[in-house]
Amino acid sequence: MADPKGFLTTPQQHCERRPVEERKQDWNEVYVPGGLLPIITKQAGRCMDCGIPFCHNGCPLGNLIPEWNDYAWRGDWKAAIERLHATNNFPEFTGRLCPAPCESACVLGINQDPVTIKNVEVTIIDKAWDNGDVAPQPPERLSGKTVAVIGSGPAGLAAAQQLTRAGHTVAVYERADRIGGLLRYGIPEFKMEKRHINRRIEQMRAEGTKFRTGVQVGTDIDGDRLKRRYDAVVIAAGATQWRDLPVPGRELKGVYQAMEYLPLANKVQEGDYVTPPVSAEGKHVVVIGGGDTGADCVGTAHRQGAASVTQLEIMPQPSEARPAHQPWPTMPMTYKVTSAHEEGGERVYAVSTTHFEGDEDGNVQFLHLVEVEFKDGKFEPRAGTERRIPAQLVTLAMGFTGTDRKNGLVEQLGLELDNRGNIARDGNYATNVDGVFVAGDAGRGQSLIVWAIAEGRSAAKAVDAYLTGAPSTLPAPIRPTDRPLTV
Repeated sequence: MADPKGFLTTPQQHCERRPVEERKQDWNEVYVPGGLLPIITKQAGRCMDCGIPFCHNGCPLGNLIPEWNDYAWRGDWKAAIERLHATNNFPEFTGRLCPAPCESACVLGINQDPVTIKNVEVTIIDKAWDNGDVAPQPPERLSGKTVAVIGSGPAGLAAAQQLTRAGHTVAVYERADRIGGLLRYGIPEFKMEKRHINRRIEQMRAEGTKFRTGVQVGTDIDGDRLKRRYDAVVIAAGATQWRDLPVPGRELKGVYQAMEYLPLANKVQEGDYVTPPVSAEGKHVVVIGGGDTGADCVGTAHRQGAASVTQLEIMPQPSEARPAHQPWPTMPMTYKVTSAHEEGGERVYAVSTTHFEGDEDGNVQFLHLVEVEFKDGKFEPRAGTERRIPAQLVTLAMGFTGTDRKNGLVEQLGLELDNRGNIARDGNYATNVDGVFVAGDAGRGQSLIVWAIAEGRSAAKAVDAYLTGAPSTLPAPIRPTDRPLTV
């Protein structure tokens, strides 16, 4: 194990973030660059190498956390990345973006602060890139089978990389102009710089994966035609049907979905725009939705120079401590302060938007809200609590309701949907159409990046078995019916 007394002698310490006023002036990642190792080696030493490592179960990928914690503590970074890559194709993504259900399941977390697993993970992979320990792994021979992967988010990329390494010829179709899906255009630069995606794509190209950008399957190419062209199809197109807010004034200019707003800021960083077509500069910004996407809108608005930022959430404010009905090792719903929230703004809980108010030119100017309480299975307004707040830019970050039906792919392939609007699949990720599989949010519904990668790996194993007619040797952590000890 790592330091036998580390969990007794070393307190929890997270990696240091750059000063707020400094990082609000740029789009670089929020953490202090190059200052991790002294902290990380000590934090890895807090791992207890438990007889039953519940962190494995908390992680949908089944990451071998005690093993690479030990190697990190000893400074054996080459061995650490070998253990990390054994279960995770893209730890530089999860190490920056995953909410770390593994830490909620850490045994040390029963009565102390858990191991900072996520910080250790990202340090291992960053050291691996710096040391040249991440190399292409092309297959020794080709199978002669072809696979189309629809979508280049984390699920699609994981499936594509695994299937390519198994010897199949894989082409990834992406409707956007660049590879990465929500990683590229949904995640702000300050949370993950896109250079991390770019070098993984180069690795995958060197392994043999082909990429087709700017192709909307279902519109630019018929889904059934694509199926006839390939031996198997993996749909990893996400759950991009956003939840709307049907209240009076929704049609006013200045009210946008989060995924209409965030990609424009990322396109500025890619060099497509000098300034974003939709900007928070000088405006009173209201973000509706208290999740991670809402926090991304908050941080983006700060960097664009918003006059004020207010984030609204219909649920009451969570407690800072683990609730009694969410005991260890489940992932609790607790009050979190992200880097974006550190940078300013106001968070308002237990409120619901009643309508928007605009000016004579049709631009939103105010948001009207009311306090609510949950009664008899629904939110009821509290009389006398109505008020309005300034709102010249509003972003809706209220989640997603299922796979996008507008492109015609579901109908062209004759796919069945489940009762939640996701593409239905069986225990082997297979849809009702022979040779068509689904992974990630398209089949699971809106979820975490770690689930997307896990499902991509598992779907690849199922596709490999389908193509070869024999049990697959590809590793896979889960089946879609599995449920970890998280909520």
